[in-house]
Amino acid sequence: MKRLLSIGIMSAIVLMIMASCKQNKETNAEQAEYPAVFQKENLVAWCVVPFDSKKRGPVERVNMLDELGIERLAWDWRTEHVPTFGQEIKLLTEKNIKLQAVWMWINGGDGPLIDDSNNKILETLENNNVRTEVWMSFNNSFFDGLSDEDKLDKAIEAVSVINERVDVLGCKLALYNHGEWFGDPLNQIRIIEAVGSDNIGIVYNFHHAHHEIEKFPELLKKMMPHLLCINLNGMRKDGEKILPLGSGDHELGMIQAIVDAGYDGPLGVLGHVDDRDVKEVLEENMKGLNTLASQVK
Repeated sequence: MKRLLSIGIMSAIVLMIMASCKQNKETNAEQAEYPAVFQKENLVAWCVVPFDSKKRGPVERVNMLDELGIERLAWDWRTEHVPTFGQEIKLLTEKNIKLQAVWMWINGGDGPLIDDSNNKILETLENNNVRTEVWMSFNNSFFDGLSDEDKLDKAIEAVSVINERVDVLGCKLALYNHGEWFGDPLNQIRIIEAVGSDNIGIVYNFHHAHHEIEKFPELLKKMMPHLLCINLNGMRKDGEKILPLGSGDHELGMIQAIVDAGYDGPLGVLGHVDDRDVKEVLEENMKGLNTLASQVK
């Protein structure tokens, strides 16, 4: 009787494995028809660390990414995450997941340009010999009360200082569109051209660009020489800021523009929902991206 039960259990396990393999083959075959830019190995998980109702730590988060087959992580953070960043780097390395980028937010004010948390992150990169991208943006108060010309001068000075620090580590700096003056890609291009360093690029985020939907194809052409990553999102002009991919009415056209422009760099898929399991959010966005990719011409 025990032998029969064991055989039954083993048979059930074999059937489950076969079904899983079949599903993976079908998914891989489906993805193989898409342009390379949409392949899973090109996707970057973004807005994952602080946006997770399950509050995963480094071990659980890295295992979650591994289970999803995501091979790249852009690491955003809150102060409580900084002490375990080194541990997370080691875990990512063990799972062969690339640390695509780290986040740097410049508050400004009376404090130092690069504050303690950002300093610790850069020191952790140096101590672990990690070369990655640093995605940085400014609190808009950094430019309060300044004319356009003065904003440009202040941004050039600050970006130059930060770029020197990042470049020494063998990392690239990416200007991040988080809204307001600094978030305008045309201003970012002005800054890059003025600084004159080939170590600086742009990361463009759909979820901070609802006001640029119509002019995105033209902006994309201008950004192309500098683009390091494009983070995707469902896009409705007057809708919510964060939407699953495939649930908006503009992201397909914007993604078509990406393909038409010949962009072949990384694409970010978002977590960015406070009250949901980030694994489910990432799965939802990857599924939506597959659907959109199948409609691209």
